[in-house]
Amino acid sequence: MGENDDIDTPDNTLGPKLEASLTEVAAAAADLKPIAKHKTLSIIIRDRAVLFAAYMPFLKSGGLFIPTKKMFSMTESCTLIITLISEEDKFTVNGKVVWITPPGSPNNKAGGIGVEFAEDLEGERLKRRIEDILGPLLRSTNATHTM
Repeated sequence: MGENDDIDTPDNTLGPKLEASLTEVAAAAADLKPIAKHKTLSIIIRDRAVLFAAYMPFLKSGGLFIPTKKMFSMTESCTLIITLISEEDKFTVNGKVVWITPPGSPNNKAGGIGVEFAEDLEGERLKRRIEDILGPLLRSTNATHTM
C-alpha cells in the first residue's frame, strides 16, 4: 500500500460493531470530569516577622498561610516550594488546604490559604526548621495572618 492509499471497507463504513464501540466511548468521555490540576506555590520568606505571621503552629504537622489570589478549595492538595530567610536550600513539601481567607476580608486580613504540611519527612523537617528559626517568638501573642 502506498502512503496515500485508503483502506477499503465494505460500503465505506467502519462496521456496526466498531461504530457502536466508538459511540460508547464518546458517551463515556462526555461523562468524564476534567482532572484537577495539582497546584504548586513557590514562596520566599526573607524575614522572621513575616515567617511568624505566616506560620500555623496550632496545626499538628505545622503549616503556613500563603497569600495568593489563586482559587483553592478546602482539603485541596498542593505542593509548596519554600525558601526560608537566607538559606540556600529550598523545602519542597506537599500539603492540603485547611484555611481560606477570601480577598477583601474584614480587618484588612490578606487573602490566601493556610496549608498544613504533609505528615512525612519533608513536612516534619520544614516544621522543625521553622520552629528553630522562630524560637521564642512562638510564644508571642502578636496577631498573625490566621489568628
